[in-house]
Amino acid sequence: MNRPAPSTTASDGIVELNEDVSGSPYYSHDMAPVPRAGRRWGMKDIAVLWISMSACIPTYMLAAGLINEGMNWWQAVLTIFLGNVIVLLPMVLNAHAGTKYGIPFPVYCRASFGIRGANIPALLRALVACGWFGIQTWIGGAAIYAIGGVFFPGWKDLAPIEHLGINAAQLGCFLFFWLINMFVIFKGIESIRVLLNIKAPLLIALGLLLLAWAYLAAGGFGDMLSHPSQFEAGQPKAGQFWNYFLLALTGNVSFWATLALNIPDFSRYARSQRDQIGGQVLGLPTTMGLYSFIGVAVTSAAFVIYKDLPADAKKNLWDPIFLLAQFKNPAVLIVAMVSLVVATLATNIAANVVSPANDFAHLWPKVISFRVGGLITGIIGILIQPWRILENASVYIDKWLVGYSLLLGAVGGVLIADYIFVRRTHLDQAGLYKKHGPYWYSGGFNWMAIIALLLGISICLPGFFAVIGVVALRGDATAAPDLIRVPDFFGHIYTFAWFASFGLSFVSYLLLMRIGGPRQLGRVDD
Repeated sequence: MNRPAPSTTASDGIVELNEDVSGSPYYSHDMAPVPRAGRRWGMKDIAVLWISMSACIPTYMLAAGLINEGMNWWQAVLTIFLGNVIVLLPMVLNAHAGTKYGIPFPVYCRASFGIRGANIPALLRALVACGWFGIQTWIGGAAIYAIGGVFFPGWKDLAPIEHLGINAAQLGCFLFFWLINMFVIFKGIESIRVLLNIKAPLLIALGLLLLAWAYLAAGGFGDMLSHPSQFEAGQPKAGQFWNYFLLALTGNVSFWATLALNIPDFSRYARSQRDQIGGQVLGLPTTMGLYSFIGVAVTSAAFVIYKDLPADAKKNLWDPIFLLAQFKNPAVLIVAMVSLVVATLATNIAANVVSPANDFAHLWPKVISFRVGGLITGIIGILIQPWRILENASVYIDKWLVGYSLLLGAVGGVLIADYIFVRRTHLDQAGLYKKHGPYWYSGGFNWMAIIALLLGISICLPGFFAVIGVVALRGDATAAPDLIRVPDFFGHIYTFAWFASFGLSFVSYLLLMRIGGPRQLGRVDD
């Protein structure tokens, strides 16, 4: 008797789907596994991806923000480098599934959360990406606004629009850059790869030129890097270093915690595991370290160069667009700002559109395409009013970066516990697309994963609510007396929110699956 043909074949660690599952309501062209013939990204392409995404204005602003909050240059650079080494581990582990099975992030989530339950982590990731899309779009629009200000000086005198806090010219530049982003999205994934290859050397060169200018203008690196830490004895924040270091480290892990989840959206195009691992190791920590050094060095120099600025203006020197706007030569300003626009466009599309576009498409695969998902991302990116997130370094790091890390850490804990420790990297590829298949579980949901996710999030919520002023810590004497008080313990937990939520959801998932997990785990011997 003839045996049925296997649903998959495996070669060199790459699994290819042989079974036709296109009739499933949970299948679409955008969600389908990438065949071996479609794997065109080598180690260099993965490295360029990370160089392109890491060499960006938010990286610069993150580093400069640490200086602004009290660190000296080497404390800031070391914190950023260490954070990116830490996040590299879950990045590589989650990327493994994308490369082995050719599947995007939402499909990868189906194994642990269930076919329908996968929409929960996908939407959490998508909403964070929408926030980042809005931030990057605002940065690109601000660069266009600065260029326009050379020709229309009256822009800066326009009154802010009521309830928005920005003027009509700023809003127009923001929406204009938004339209450019939408155009690239509709051109498709290959146009993104080409754009990244253009952008990588462009922003690195711009950063090095800015560093050289700062060196010359400040009279050498000595003045640039002599800015003392505010945590040293005799300084305003003496004795508070370790508390802030933990918060800053969490913020830096959080910076790419987004991509640490949805990295399968890119690693599915890699030719081999060696390519995806090598490309990420070479591209991520090194570029983040270099570009963060540029950010802290230039910011430190800016305080020397522009020491006569009013105090309310000087606090904005951590923003490179504000800094470049101080240049008096129109040609220099225009070249710099155009470079920022192109570079921001490339980073925005790759880091903040590919994932949420796939995540929204996963909600209704037969109706919502990658392009429609990208449009949804863009609309939400406008509605969040991203300029409010970038108002100051404290909001950017303490509330935004650390705040969303409690969501993404919990998702990452479940995914890695499931793929690495429960399934030992073996998945039923065809079953990922089948209703009532091995990943259907209870009505399409794996409740063990959802419970573990909620546990990981819940441990950090009181601390987050304290930071945004909804409740107060018992030891906070500055808080309003009418606020509900929570134990100081939750404030300490919040300072390393990603680690806490990741650890608790990871352990909880393993225990729950051992006690009452689905009997059919969808593992195959491929």
